[in-house]
Amino acid sequence: MGIVPDDKNWTWVLERPCPDCRFDATTIDIARLGDLVRDNAAAWPELLAAPDATRRPTESRWSALEYGCHVRDVFRIFDERLRLMLETDDPDFPNWDQDAAAVAQRYELQDPAIVADELLAAGAACAARFDMVTPDDYDRTGNRSDGSRFTIDSFGRYFIHDPVHHLRDVAVGNAWLRGAPGL
Repeated sequence: MGIVPDDKNWTWVLERPCPDCRFDATTIDIARLGDLVRDNAAAWPELLAAPDATRRPTESRWSALEYGCHVRDVFRIFDERLRLMLETDDPDFPNWDQDAAAVAQRYELQDPAIVADELLAAGAACAARFDMVTPDDYDRTGNRSDGSRFTIDSFGRYFIHDPVHHLRDVAVGNAWLRGAPGL
């Protein structure tokens, strides 16, 4: 069966809580986003060091390693998009196909220790860029290739859902691998 590409438009998380991870974008303080990114990044090295980090809990669900690669790349992509929003008036973001990236970069074959280091570095860079954002920047805009328009405020609250959600994905997957009850 394999991994089914995700074709959802996740911008709805700006309007209502995520039923899976319970993330609520309305509770996010954009001024604390750098800290939230650093906290999230800090949770990944332990998950990537686990003996089962490369094992998929099911054929249709990514391993901790694959999720870690994705989160690393999310930190990199959103750091670059935030840079564009801060330095350019109303930029259009280059398209990024997360599923194509996973295949092209062979997420499943990467070294978990290297991914942990890269994820921490990408998270630190992204967090530092969010630390630079001032209230005067919150209304700066940027546009995704599918037509979704963001302000830095909505962009940050939308972005942080992804790594938060994937920590839960890995926790659920690891609980399944160990035969523990679901979270």
